[in-house]
Amino acid sequence: MIKNSKSLGVNAFLNGLRSVLNLFFPLITFPYVSRVLSVSGIGIYNFSNTYVSYFILIAGLGIATYAVREGAKYREDKVKINNFVSQIFSLNMIATIIAYVLLFASLIIFKKLNNYISCILIFSLQILFTTLGTEWIYTIYEDYAYITIRSIAFKLISIVLLFLLVRRPEDYLVYAGITVFSAVGSNLLNFIHVRNFVHIKLTLKINWRYHLRPVLIIFASAVAVTIYVSSDTTILGLLKNDYAVGIYSTSVKIYQIAQGLLSALLTVTIPRLAFLWGQRRIGEYNQVLSKVIDSLGILVLPAAIGLIMLSREVVLIIASKKYLPSVNSLRIICWAIIFSIFAWIFSDCVLIPAKRENLVLRNTIITAIENIILNFILIPFMSYDGTSLSTVIAEFTVMIMNGYSCRDIIKPVIFKKDTLKNLLDSIIGCVGIVVVCLLCDYGFNSLILKTIFSVALSVIMYAAILVLLGNKNAYSILDRAKMILKGKL
Repeated sequence: MIKNSKSLGVNAFLNGLRSVLNLFFPLITFPYVSRVLSVSGIGIYNFSNTYVSYFILIAGLGIATYAVREGAKYREDKVKINNFVSQIFSLNMIATIIAYVLLFASLIIFKKLNNYISCILIFSLQILFTTLGTEWIYTIYEDYAYITIRSIAFKLISIVLLFLLVRRPEDYLVYAGITVFSAVGSNLLNFIHVRNFVHIKLTLKINWRYHLRPVLIIFASAVAVTIYVSSDTTILGLLKNDYAVGIYSTSVKIYQIAQGLLSALLTVTIPRLAFLWGQRRIGEYNQVLSKVIDSLGILVLPAAIGLIMLSREVVLIIASKKYLPSVNSLRIICWAIIFSIFAWIFSDCVLIPAKRENLVLRNTIITAIENIILNFILIPFMSYDGTSLSTVIAEFTVMIMNGYSCRDIIKPVIFKKDTLKNLLDSIIGCVGIVVVCLLCDYGFNSLILKTIFSVALSVIMYAAILVLLGNKNAYSILDRAKMILKGKL
């Protein structure tokens, strides 16, 4: 049995809560900051933050993904896990030093960066503290409670500091410092607290032959993903204008919030799946993978359909009337939620634990190239709607390619009678969501009332349809809810 085994449901909730906080922090702070800081100050802040993110990518080197996959196999062996984490941490520190050398060299070589040096240096603290945070160790041991609690604490402190200290147009450096504090301020505490699990020491005795190739392949995939994600906005800005970028950014922000919530379950199951695969416990691995696919199967479809039906209301609530042109863009990109989640299941839950990261790299590069070509074709005719459509097509492509790459592993899981029934139940349930949302649209004039009743009645309708269809996952959730209620009474 797995020591220190945690409930996947609890872990998913904790990780989801942390993801929500990370997504909502800019939504809470930006309206205030945009009013206080000057336009040039915001520009320096955003450019510096983006610039440093490339060096954080270099310092990360794909190590976190690799470490979770490999480390999960050793976590029950104290000697092996201590040796493993020391090697990986040392490799991470070497990559961090290289990242700083490249960063400082770029500041000396490119004179145009002189106006940004102060802000870039503040953001550069994230490079070291991200490495010291060693969150991959907490993921290996499936301990999300500690990092979630400290994340909430530091986010709340940061919001208070923001309203107290950022008061003038020239306070963008203070804002940058608070952003860094919010993101990685607690990572030094992480490094101290991690001694409860392992003993880390710097070492030069690194098994380069074993570690380097998979790490570099995963790193190359991360670079390809970064290019893939960033190319949409970059090409849209080049071919259109800042207005188009602003409209598309609103759609993407809402899309990322929904995607982040749904991916929480995936993140917490990766170490469990890596552990089971590494131990060659294929039967248990298939059970957990089947549970993940079934759970997301009844969550992803209704979430995407519900967001499509309520796109106008969501844009008005989160943004404002001036962002209404993003509604159609959001409706298009919502389909990408379904494809991206399942593409992620196939890559991070199957291909990477099975040491097929070279196939993930190949699929990601092909998709990145496809996405860039589609952007150049669609944006001139469809503007930001074209960018959304290219994202949907690209996510669908990578889902198919990743699925095909692990077909021998997922076939016994995907093509089970229960899995296919689960998918059909979800589709029928989504028809109920569409009907409810259309009725609420006709029945309510108030934006808030329409949104509240649409969401509440859609959940009830969807759950009722699943129960009537005898969906096993729905009954499992109901049984768990009953147990919780009995425990509180």
